[in-house]
Amino acid sequence: MAAHRKSTPSLLGGQAVRTAATLALASAATTTLFEGAGHADPRPTTAQVKARVDRLYQEAGAATERYNGAKEKADEARAAFDRLRDEAARRTQRLNDARDALGSAAAAQYRSGGLDPTVRLVLTSDPDQYLARAAFAEKAGDRQATAIRTVRRELGAIGRLRGESAERLTALRGHEAELRRQKTTVLGKLRAARTLLARLTAEERARYEAATATRNAPAPSARPDATNAPGASASTRADRSSGGARASVDVPDSRAAQAVSFARAQLGKPYVWGATGPSGYDCSGLTQAAWRAAGVSLPRTTYTQINAGQRVSRSRLAPGDLVFFYSGISHVGLYIGGGQMIHAPRPGAPIRIAPIDEMPFAGATRVG
Repeated sequence: MAAHRKSTPSLLGGQAVRTAATLALASAATTTLFEGAGHADPRPTTAQVKARVDRLYQEAGAATERYNGAKEKADEARAAFDRLRDEAARRTQRLNDARDALGSAAAAQYRSGGLDPTVRLVLTSDPDQYLARAAFAEKAGDRQATAIRTVRRELGAIGRLRGESAERLTALRGHEAELRRQKTTVLGKLRAARTLLARLTAEERARYEAATATRNAPAPSARPDATNAPGASASTRADRSSGGARASVDVPDSRAAQAVSFARAQLGKPYVWGATGPSGYDCSGLTQAAWRAAGVSLPRTTYTQINAGQRVSRSRLAPGDLVFFYSGISHVGLYIGGGQMIHAPRPGAPIRIAPIDEMPFAGATRVG
């Protein structure tokens, strides 16, 4: 007989099961709600936004200098490639001329019956005609030999030029790719900064602008310290009428004075990344243009400008010196005395006078 087992009775009745399930779902929803609330990013304070934006601007500035360096190399590679291409074109024209000369000689020989000039010379019975033809044949032979040598020389030169051109073109494409990468980096950093600033309320934005202006304002007690520099003029003074905001310094070096004068004339113009003027500048573009106005050629980037002259200590700064900031040498200004510099700070901030202690000091260079 088949064995029958009793079904095990349910520990919970139908109503109890439904009640337990409802409570479990409610508990899970409550837990999820509180966990979600616990992990939600709190709204950043104005100070936090400012710190993040400042960091993004600094990173954008560093990327801008890398972009400037890549652009300088790309421009050099493009100019070298163009020179090689022009030289190849000239060589090709000379090659064509030499080939034409050989072709003309071959055609003349064919029209004369194809006889060797020496054979024709021997068959001449007239002594005068003999001498004339002998001189002509000798000259023709020399010209033909010269034309052949020219063809060989130009062919070799064109081959070398083509090889060099290919190398330059490869380098140019590499620099252009680097340009695109750095441009993407710069634009990404600036876009992230604008997004952060857009999250601020009008009141928070006002506080942010006030904090930025306070940081960049020169100290009222700032005094020109160019007297620490060797040969500084005794008439060095501060312009008290503007509260020290525009420390007026007599610069003993005429070229340094020209550079400072040029930089002052740019005050208020916008920061434009990658720009060298005249309507806008980035930081190294401004210092390069200032010293160019004084007749001194500086390289394009901060990390090359710092090696363009004699290093000087902070205590011996004189007007016209280049002052550099951050460990990566990613920012530069033009020192004007009194602990102040003229610089192009960042996007949205015009060229202005600021204290050199607003950023981590990295070094200084005296040019000119």
